Amino acid sequence: MNNEELIRELESISQILSERAISVLREALHGDDPSRPAQEKKITQARRAIEKAIHLLRSTEIDD
Repeated sequence: MNNEELIRELESISQILSERAISVLREALHGDDPSRPAQEKKITQARRAIEKAIHLLRSTEIDD
């Protein structure tokens, strides 16, 4: 698997995580707890880590 294929995979995972975080937020809006759910915080943190990995992989392509 080359960098571009890996980047595409990571972008797909990032999108899935984003959709899941939105789903968790929607569920919380319809519930009794108005605070930001811990699960959404963790999902968003994971998505950000994936985005950083994508950025790093893209920057290594430029360096090559």
